[in-house]
Amino acid sequence: MLNTVLTGQPTDKTPLLIVHGLFGSARNWGVIAKRMSADRQVISVDMRNHGASFRSDSMAYTDLADDLAEVLKAHGADGGTHVLGHSMGGKATMMLALTHPELVKSLIVADISPVAYEHTNKPLIDAMQALDLSKVEKRSDADALLAEDVFNDGVRAFLLQSLVVKDKKWLLNLQVLEDEMPKIVGWPDDVTGRFEKDTLFLSGEESSYVSRDHRKATKALFPKAKFASLPDTGHWLHAEKPREFEAALTVWLSRFERV
Repeated sequence: MLNTVLTGQPTDKTPLLIVHGLFGSARNWGVIAKRMSADRQVISVDMRNHGASFRSDSMAYTDLADDLAEVLKAHGADGGTHVLGHSMGGKATMMLALTHPELVKSLIVADISPVAYEHTNKPLIDAMQALDLSKVEKRSDADALLAEDVFNDGVRAFLLQSLVVKDKKWLLNLQVLEDEMPKIVGWPDDVTGRFEKDTLFLSGEESSYVSRDHRKATKALFPKAKFASLPDTGHWLHAEKPREFEAALTVWLSRFERV
């Protein structure tokens, strides 16, 4: 099973599953998980080929969805669990909702749509693979070397969360992520079914990942979809505006707790 982190104790409120995006881990969501666990248990995972989870040759979204289903069957509450996914994790949770709807009480998708994208993250993989770990004694060494190829400070800081300096290794299966990149940025053509429960698509207002042009495809699969955006934020909306992101989550989840 995926490496799973439980935050908080079970309560009378429905648990929340958090699923990170590409190159991420449960650790990236630790602060938000802790804050959201004030009144419910939060379940965070490392996706396959990320963090402390198992390695696999496949990153197909049907496989990622089955991984999440296994976690929910082990830790989920009766009647389903609230599920939140960002980017790649958002696509995985959408597939989970479509293929295992009984396990999902509501779905929150952060800054991604059920469509194929043309961009690639291969340059970031190339930069991580090219990093000479023999020259790295502390994180600042890695940051300086990585800066030769990755110019954005925030992106480098995010990537370096998956570097274990002491062991000189990445907690990412970089080769498989490169090989499977078309599947990761894509979306299967043969998706069937509809998720008939409440779904929130929350995007960064300045992000290029979500467009009004995507709404027809989104509504075809998620007919009860609601759309909202956070102002002055891009793709990493939960990191750029964590309090506002948490507030939006809290408002959404409170809808299901009213008597």
